[in-house]
Amino acid sequence: MTDCIFCKIVAGEIPSTEVMSSERTLAFRDIKPALPSHILVIPREHIQSADTLTPQHAATLAEMFDTAQKVARQEGLSERGYRLVFNVGDDAQNSVPHLHMHVVGGRPMEWPPG
Repeated sequence: MTDCIFCKIVAGEIPSTEVMSSERTLAFRDIKPALPSHILVIPREHIQSADTLTPQHAATLAEMFDTAQKVARQEGLSERGYRLVFNVGDDAQNSVPHLHMHVVGGRPMEWPPG
């Protein structure tokens, strides 16, 4: 997708602070972190959102979770806990229409979020 900011990050056209990379995924630091550790895990392939996933995306989605687990361990979040979040649509404040998972942690969180 030519106008997708995350596709441009994958292509190297926009800089990011890479945390981890795999065949199907890229993980990088969020530019407006909500918590001390806030990393985005995205598929290299453009997928609009979690609402558009199909069974054909199973391997990509599994690799996203594998990357998220590795990122959480690398960031020291596994022992204390972390949150994985997918936002879908405007009401969820999804600002980039490219599937992405937030890996957040580094301090105690409230539920529901404030």
